[in-house]
Amino acid sequence: MKHRPRLGITLALAATIVPAGLFGADELAPLKARILDALKETGVASISVAAARDGRIVWEEAFGWADRERMIKATPNTMYSLASVSKPVTATGLMVLAERKLVDIDKPVDEYLGGGKITHTEKGGRPATVRNVLNHSAGLPLHYQFFYADEPEKRPPMEETLRRYGFLAWPPGEVYLYSNLGYGITDHVISRVSGRDYVDFMRTEVFLPLDMTRTSVGIGPGLADFAAQRYDGDQKPIPFYEFDHPGASAVYSSAHDLVRFGMFHLKDHLAEQKAILKDGTIEGMQDEAASTAPEKNYAIGWGIEKNENGYRTVSHNGGMPGVSTELKLVPSENIAVCVLANGSHDRIYSLSEDILAALLPKYDKALKARTKPEEKKPVKYVPPAELLGTWSGRLRTYEGDTPLTVVFEPDGDIHLKLEGGMETLLNPLPNGMSVDKRILVAGVTPAQIPTADAAKHPHNAWIALRLEAGRLTGFAAAMNGRWSALSSYAVLKKGER
Repeated sequence: MKHRPRLGITLALAATIVPAGLFGADELAPLKARILDALKETGVASISVAAARDGRIVWEEAFGWADRERMIKATPNTMYSLASVSKPVTATGLMVLAERKLVDIDKPVDEYLGGGKITHTEKGGRPATVRNVLNHSAGLPLHYQFFYADEPEKRPPMEETLRRYGFLAWPPGEVYLYSNLGYGITDHVISRVSGRDYVDFMRTEVFLPLDMTRTSVGIGPGLADFAAQRYDGDQKPIPFYEFDHPGASAVYSSAHDLVRFGMFHLKDHLAEQKAILKDGTIEGMQDEAASTAPEKNYAIGWGIEKNENGYRTVSHNGGMPGVSTELKLVPSENIAVCVLANGSHDRIYSLSEDILAALLPKYDKALKARTKPEEKKPVKYVPPAELLGTWSGRLRTYEGDTPLTVVFEPDGDIHLKLEGGMETLLNPLPNGMSVDKRILVAGVTPAQIPTADAAKHPHNAWIALRLEAGRLTGFAAAMNGRWSALSSYAVLKKGER
């Protein structure tokens, strides 16, 4: 069934909405000035914002162009590509199935995947649960893969993505590693369990019941005229692109819809929204204590900040070519804030802080008192003694195994060689680790990953290895400028070349 946008409310929503006594002109003037400054500073085409408190939208407004070439101005109803803010949206759909007892999030995710299973790299290893996948602790590797409309490559079936890249680099529950693939697996579970396409399930079971009429996976039928064009850093339109992990990245929504999605997750019970989840389920999605991730900083679809300028916040942001987005909740104050832009720039993310500062004096005071951390000078990587020497093993790609050697020198140099390629140096990331404190080395090297997928574009290899039981295990991801990170499993033991 096609859904027609409710055009009758468009003009009203395009105006600034400020209910009396909640958010006055004195607070709005400096916020608008900051947004206009951000537009000028970043060159981003448009920014759309919304804020809600105690079950009411207290401000929504848009600035700039949704589409410069067609001279379409942005409004609070303009649909923006959400990037990773798609994750709490997809997680909501999954939890609808969990409430219907069609999915048990503490069972192995493989039980819901049909023929395309996750590869278990270690015999007898414990399986990843749905909960592990939802909070990025499954052990899945770094992965993202974009498919542009101006290129011949097309998105493969999820079964093929799983065959090539769906492996466990580490045992579930031991390492937090942000995983787009995990949320691609989640949308695949939704489709398989519901018996319906993920796009259709989300429209009928999440978006329409929550009265999100300008929200869709991708750009839904009849909605193209309302979608913001994505722009690159030179302010040029970016060809449309999709992913092999739509549940992680593919949702479009307006500021008006997204802030009300946030209000649903604040349990505001809006009259026009159906209770697609129980309050207890919503609370569970925000409960870091129930997370299987070691750091307890990510629950089910939501990142958790235990003390952000004096408040516990529940949020998600997103960033990819032509996209900067953020949705932030302050549950104790019943506040939701979202900021959406059709360009990519770090400056955009500070705007949600500016809005919260205008709403919360305590937050404002703490934000202003926060000192900028001193820039640390680069420190030469010094490998732990147990790493020194030569490690030999294999890079297990979907096309077969390739011998791999890594040598840790006392002076900090790390030499890496894949059979058939040149020996290269691994440039360690800060402190020699960045993914998780137990990973002893993570870095970037110009080594070339020997698979057909990786060879399509020039790339570097992003390496992450963890020492456990006398072995180094992890992955090497081919990363390129067209936004792909394609990982292969690495395992090494200490020994001579």
